[in-house]
Amino acid sequence: MFFGEVPVADAGGHILGHSLAAGPVKFRKGRVLSAEDVQALRQAGVAAVTIARLSPDDVGEDVAAGRISEPLTTGTLRASEPFTGRVNLFATADGLVIVSPAAVNRLNAIDESMTIATLAQDTVVRKGQMVATIKIIPFAVAEDLVQRWVSVARQELALDVRAFGNLTAGMVLSGTGQLKPSVIDKTINATRERLSLSGSRMLEPLTCDHDAASVAAAITRLVDAGCDLVLASGLSAIVDRQDVIPSAIISAGGEIIHFGMPVDPGNLMLLGHIRRIPVIGLPGCARSPKLNGFDWILNRCAAGVGVTSQDIMEMGVGGLLTEGARPMPRNARKKDKTTAGQNIAALVLAAGQSRRMGTENKLLKLFDGKPLIQHTVGEILQAPVRKTTVVTGYQEDLLRAALAEMNVATVHCPDYASGLSASLKAGLQAIDPDCDGVLICLADMPFLTATHIGKLVAAFDPVEGREICLPTFKGKRGNPVLWSRRFIEDMQGIKGDTGARHLIGENADVVVEIAMDDDGVLIDLDSPEAWQTALNRMRVK
Repeated sequence: MFFGEVPVADAGGHILGHSLAAGPVKFRKGRVLSAEDVQALRQAGVAAVTIARLSPDDVGEDVAAGRISEPLTTGTLRASEPFTGRVNLFATADGLVIVSPAAVNRLNAIDESMTIATLAQDTVVRKGQMVATIKIIPFAVAEDLVQRWVSVARQELALDVRAFGNLTAGMVLSGTGQLKPSVIDKTINATRERLSLSGSRMLEPLTCDHDAASVAAAITRLVDAGCDLVLASGLSAIVDRQDVIPSAIISAGGEIIHFGMPVDPGNLMLLGHIRRIPVIGLPGCARSPKLNGFDWILNRCAAGVGVTSQDIMEMGVGGLLTEGARPMPRNARKKDKTTAGQNIAALVLAAGQSRRMGTENKLLKLFDGKPLIQHTVGEILQAPVRKTTVVTGYQEDLLRAALAEMNVATVHCPDYASGLSASLKAGLQAIDPDCDGVLICLADMPFLTATHIGKLVAAFDPVEGREICLPTFKGKRGNPVLWSRRFIEDMQGIKGDTGARHLIGENADVVVEIAMDDDGVLIDLDSPEAWQTALNRMRVK
């Protein structure tokens, strides 16, 4: 690949190496310069620009990122659409991150142009949370390097998320007669809370005397009851392999896998098996909700990941746990927002009277067998957005009926006749104020797809200055547009029958154009002629 400065006249068809602003011209790096772009640069007095020119054996950054991410996807890891050479991998289920450091290091050692960064081993993740990011550093990478990465990635699984299995756990509490009720309650509550993080449940704890025979009988009872996991907490911490709880496991026909661990807090943790059922002797620190070694073992069991003595002995690096750390936020299941990833709200503007279409509401008119609005909303619901809200106005009841079976919220705009701005403001007032961005959608776009929207979401990154993402086809801008939430206040100040397009021009430095493979982002049905053309297109398909 050539990278360097060339005369503007020679830049057509090549990639702009650095963002450039000259008079009215504002181009972001990575833009493939068209003949029109070159003309605009010349008119702005630009004599030379820095470009990247690909060689025949080069693979463009987005294509390369997509190809090297493919062997890393699994049933519990999905890849985002490539954008600026980046692909993010997201969990498709709640679970535990499993990483092979050696395999990841082998991939990163292939060439400096290709990288992967992952979460730490045994990180608890939620569905939709980002687990890893893959980045092509330059604008292109050689074909042979891409092939080498793919080959190495297929030799050993570098990364996975093991989904939690929603276990049923039993708990034995021994010597409770000599413990304060508050201590017992604290132990039970902390354990239930830990189990809830993996969707697991705990049966009512069994209590018994603190001697090997009594504990063994209680453990056997829980194993016989079909528990997937047994937890044992005693009057005092386990201090030796001959202590009460390990002796009870042996008496019940089990074996000790490992006693102690190089993790603090959590040193005095015991792991055993009875009939292949894990039995964990809890360290004293398990009474606290703070992260400790017990969490690491418990989460592995909940994810169906086997734990060996060697596994435990290798936990020392990173095993000094920070004060106050927790395994996961305790309110993670109460929020409609994952601990990571974009919270994108979709807003569908469907309040207008569609006067150019005649007396019939175009959004309720059948298009290819179902109301037009169902085509648009159906695709949005398949896209990576958190919540979809439809703004109704004209024929509100009929619109709500058409959307009754779809998982959307609706908000009515009584002032819909005053123009588009009223619908926009009504919708913005109804969305989640904590969202990262809002996707403003027209309701009459029958060829809009979830893939189009996915590419916009993949490109969206306010931290990196990509705050307004809009689709294009052959250089022409279309819809929908994804806005950073900081623009919501500006959009609420719009008046009349106009949208927010002027804000795009006023904030060109944070605008990103995402080229689409088809013209579905350009087509909205606002006239009988457009409707007929779209129908003809469907018949051809």
